Amino acid sequence: MAGYIEKRLYEGETLRYQGQFHWLSHFRAWLALIVLGIVIFGIVFFIAEQIRLRTTEFAVTDRRVVLKKGLFSADVQEITLDSIEGSSIRQGVFGRIFGFGHLSINGRGETHIVFPVMANPATFRAHAERTKQSTPSEGPV
Repeated sequence: MAGYIEKRLYEGETLRYQGQFHWLSHFRAWLALIVLGIVIFGIVFFIAEQIRLRTTEFAVTDRRVVLKKGLFSADVQEITLDSIEGSSIRQGVFGRIFGFGHLSINGRGETHIVFPVMANPATFRAHAERTKQSTPSEGPV
């Protein structure tokens, strides 16, 4: 099943890498359902978390880095690969052990994308950098 980003690629654009949530994100929702399932709050939290996890996408294409959030309305943030000026990863002790963390990609000027907690943020960043280096930059038109 094609996701939001895959359906909206530009002509000639290819998807290079699709980021994923870490399994602990899903575990947190299931734990809330099991522990708090007796209370309505647990069920509501479980449903809300599943909707968030299933409607958030982040990917690297051969032209840009994209983050899409939202169920009924789409909040799409993107930075073209040639506009990326830097990135940072935030991982705590458990994030380093279990392989999850926050990734922030900075573009020119005030442009930046802060991704939700994801599995292997260093791998996502490496794919963006590798794709940026392998994509021929366009000269003056």
